[in-house]
Amino acid sequence: MSLNATQSAIREAPAGTLVVFEGADGVGKSTVIRALANALANRGVTCMVSAFPGNHQGSLGQLVHRLHHDPASLGVSAPTAASLQALHIAAHVDEIESRILPALRAGKCVLLDRFWWSTWVYGRAAAIEPHVLRMLVRVEKAIWRGVRPEFVFLMTRARLRSLESARIEREYVHLAQRESARQRVVPLANDGTVEQACDAVVETLGDLPGLRAQRSQPTATNTRRQVDIHVPLRKPQPTRVFDSYWRFAAERQEVFFRRVENRPPPWTHDPVLGEHKFTNAYRAADRVSQYLIRKVIYEGDASPSEVFFRTLLFKLFNKVETWEYLRAATGTVTAREFRVSRYAELLSSALGEGRKIYSGAYIMPTGTGDDRPRRKHEVHLRLLHDMLADALPEKLAEASSLAAAFSMLRKRPGLGDFLAFQYTIDLNYGPLLNFDEDDYIVPGPGARNGIRKCFSDLGDFDEAGAIRWVTDSQEHEFEKRSLGFRDLWGRRLHLIDCQNLFCEVDKYARVVHPEAAGVSARMRIKQKFRPTQQRVEYWFPPKWGINDRVTTR
Repeated sequence: MSLNATQSAIREAPAGTLVVFEGADGVGKSTVIRALANALANRGVTCMVSAFPGNHQGSLGQLVHRLHHDPASLGVSAPTAASLQALHIAAHVDEIESRILPALRAGKCVLLDRFWWSTWVYGRAAAIEPHVLRMLVRVEKAIWRGVRPEFVFLMTRARLRSLESARIEREYVHLAQRESARQRVVPLANDGTVEQACDAVVETLGDLPGLRAQRSQPTATNTRRQVDIHVPLRKPQPTRVFDSYWRFAAERQEVFFRRVENRPPPWTHDPVLGEHKFTNAYRAADRVSQYLIRKVIYEGDASPSEVFFRTLLFKLFNKVETWEYLRAATGTVTAREFRVSRYAELLSSALGEGRKIYSGAYIMPTGTGDDRPRRKHEVHLRLLHDMLADALPEKLAEASSLAAAFSMLRKRPGLGDFLAFQYTIDLNYGPLLNFDEDDYIVPGPGARNGIRKCFSDLGDFDEAGAIRWVTDSQEHEFEKRSLGFRDLWGRRLHLIDCQNLFCEVDKYARVVHPEAAGVSARMRIKQKFRPTQQRVEYWFPPKWGINDRVTTR
């Protein structure tokens, strides 16, 4: 750096102090900040209170806040998740340049409600791709011109018991642990009075007027601080079946790899696994899912309507033989040439020939509230037609999250929670949706049975929260039992996989733990295991990035 550049940087270096408060909505940041500003004013410390996206009259941040929470009042439709975070970054930049940096250069203490951390955390919660968030955050970091907070207080609150707030807090904890290598992160539990929280902050800040001089030579202790923040939720209380859950998962995955590696049977010495049919530990590794991914979703026109049509047509029947029958009879399976009457006639003929056109995996609804008598398959073909006519594929392509996509499907007649979520995951395998499978989960009836058997008490979690808790702790649970779980070529179990495992363990426990009571009273496993001669060439959604590691060695 030249002498002139060095002198310019010295002139630009702020003389004030930046203190940041972060945390999920509802932890009390703004209340504590106001109380802190008053307490510091009584000590003669001049403070400016600021907030992201910006809360003073006429600011860009005020407009962005309104656009975020009430877009209709501005005559616009709700922005997408990524565009919304980009707007927030623009408001942050405006607040930094117009108010925060001038105040810091004037020697003031700035108490800031939120930082770029909130863009990252809420962006991840909205399933925005990490590389997109990094680019957005990079813009804000450049505007800060090297200014870093003296402290980041990460606030939590025990009264925030919802699954969503717990998830946001976990995202904050993960980020804080990474950022603690670069700045001082201080956990602040706001479970008492405002005065108690304020006193804790004042004590941490110390002698504020001399703060920068005291901190100018950071020690090894305060340059890297391990953040230890616990989301205040009572954990589920496991039963004996929970131990079987992990042992089943590990052994079922071993069976998968033994078959992939073309080893001779028997593939397991577990008599229940050897005799009865169970799905794979990973949903996408099942034979039907593999066919769907490779032969249905990724073969053909990649436009939203065509991908949606092929996926839903296949999944409505969930049977490879039905798909191949329709493909052979029509020559090409496309939304452009789809006619309900033609497909209904073909499937009626198949039934007349004694063919089974539905898989036994799901119980499909027989009606959609329409009083007109129709055969079951015609009802489902009509449902698919109506979804195409309503431009549902294009609407799904604009969905802001996995939950939003599920909600669109759930509103369709005849689709309950279970089917709507299964279809959402199937669509997410392809190019129509692009969300992390750890973003959202809807427990199915079998999973609820398994959860009931695995836990005597869910603590402060609901069933979806219990699945997330299990997913988050999988490495610890396998290690605790000395189980060498082989993941899917580098891909850990996701929410949908752990949900399916609860469903499979519900069946497994009917034999191994007959005393365990679920929601239903089923006591037997219906389907027996019958190995097929057909080998599967495993291939997964390219966006997972694991296909180059798939091997049968």
